[in-house]
Amino acid sequence: MSAELTMPKLSDSMADAVIIKWLKSPGEGFRRGDALIEVETDKATVVYEAEDDGTLGAILVPEGGTAAVGQPIAQLGSGNGAPPVVEGRPNATPVARRAALELGISLHGIDGTGPGGRITQEDVQRAAGDAPAPQPSAADARGSARVAELTPTQATIARRMVESATTIPVFTVSVDVDTSLVIALRKDVDEAPSLNDFVVKAAATALRDFPRFNASYVDGAVHGWSRVNVGVAVATDDALLVPVVFDADEKTLSQISAETRRLADGARRRSLRPEELQGATFTVSNLGMFGVSSFTAIVDAPQVAILAVGGIVRGAMTLTLSCDHRVLYGADGARFLSRLRELLERPLDLLR
Repeated sequence: MSAELTMPKLSDSMADAVIIKWLKSPGEGFRRGDALIEVETDKATVVYEAEDDGTLGAILVPEGGTAAVGQPIAQLGSGNGAPPVVEGRPNATPVARRAALELGISLHGIDGTGPGGRITQEDVQRAAGDAPAPQPSAADARGSARVAELTPTQATIARRMVESATTIPVFTVSVDVDTSLVIALRKDVDEAPSLNDFVVKAAATALRDFPRFNASYVDGAVHGWSRVNVGVAVATDDALLVPVVFDADEKTLSQISAETRRLADGARRRSLRPEELQGATFTVSNLGMFGVSSFTAIVDAPQVAILAVGGIVRGAMTLTLSCDHRVLYGADGARFLSRLRELLERPLDLLR
């Protein structure tokens, strides 16, 4: 039996990924370090490089297909003989491809009922005998529905948010911060850091002062981290990514500003490397630019806290801290926010 190439794990939270493009053809040899596939993970679009020399055999998961971590995606041949014949890629949704793999049936020959004749999960189940033929349905008072399946990124975010909401006992504390001095200071600085940059710098400083917030809760133990890596939530067209400002406590405000601009641009273009999207020890999420005065963010496990930043209303900005009650307590949250407020209301200290 030939060896198999399995879907690699390319990020801490990755459960599956979509194969965007095969960069080698069946029968083609490759060397260690050669680019094999381009995949969309829960974090970014990534090129996976071969870990050993080999020859690509039959492709088991075609372009557009989804595979779980560890699932075989291709056979690896010896490089001798003619390359195996691989059929063209059927027009199917990622969920349909996964269903076909699970049910052990081929997508070839299945008539698609989706837009443009695309094969849907229901088509696959019907072909496998697991679903009845579609029947005319009574008119729905809500009109017709346009069904949009979740992307791998959206599905992973949804799964992790459910896990966090159902497994972490969370409490929240809030504080209003006078932003008048920060606003005045920004007026006098060329290419001034954003308000969020000030918050990231202040949070990094406070994390060094209160190391219990710079931690993870894993299997009943608290892991306190030596590096202060602040994740900055960035909204894209179809997902929420959290690139990381590493060693934020050691960076100047101008360095943080340049880093967050670069990371935000890379997140929106989905061009960040996997290592730029993992390793955060604390997260800052800001919706103030959308006119939101305050909100509560969900803790991103295994982190133990997240800071939600609202917009400025009558010269004040509301900060809301969500904390894992297994590690932190109300007084801890109050002290942390008090330190944040002190730093942001004396912003000259953040320029040093």
